[in-house]
Amino acid sequence: MNYRRKLIVALFASLLGVPLASLGQQPVKVARIGFLEASTLSVIAARVEAFRQGLRELGYVEGKNVAIEYRYAEGNFDRLPALAAELVRLNVNVIVTGGPTAIPAAKAATTVIPIVMAFDTDPVGSGFAASLAKPGGNITGLSTLAPELSAKQIELLKEIVPKLARVAVLGTASRPGSAHALREVENAAKALKVQVQFQDVVDPKGIDAAFLAARKGSADAVLVLGSPLFNANRMELTDWRARAATP
Repeated sequence: MNYRRKLIVALFASLLGVPLASLGQQPVKVARIGFLEASTLSVIAARVEAFRQGLRELGYVEGKNVAIEYRYAEGNFDRLPALAAELVRLNVNVIVTGGPTAIPAAKAATTVIPIVMAFDTDPVGSGFAASLAKPGGNITGLSTLAPELSAKQIELLKEIVPKLARVAVLGTASRPGSAHALREVENAAKALKVQVQFQDVVDPKGIDAAFLAARKGSADAVLVLGSPLFNANRMELTDWRARAATP
């Protein structure tokens, strides 16, 4: 996590165009960062603070030589295009996206302002980069390789539950990277002779329905794919897990 934070901040430093050696000189040029996030501040507070700390370690102090414009969609993904457009109008030097859901909105809003994605599960498959070696365009950042990790999770579930026969997979089909993750899960499950029951969850209300469908389908386990929706509703997921474990 520390390495990842420093790498993202270093990418920002190179894009902001403010030489670190000159930060103590006058006049100080104030760089402007646009921060676009699909969820809420409370959900990613630790990440935001880690980002600020990384900037400070490189000599960028918020309110002195760097200004950060924060925009949170608070789980309402339809707001992202308008928030991205607002950052473009503010003429920020660079836009950081907190996760995959916000990247399409930033990409659609500008082809000129550099965009740094904190992470994406499959930037090439999602159309954000031409390749990992040479992204092209105005988008750069990190790939988590989450689809491959999702396949590994199926293997781990099989080790934990040797008689595993059916797995309910919760995800959001429209989310970038979900299709790739689901393919990896299905391929791994097929090799292990495990049946996959995909439940498409598009809003918080769908979480209850998905778990009820999993129970009705006699799923032996539930696998939750990464998503801001699930991150923002971790308590609901935990409550369901507790109820499922209760005789």
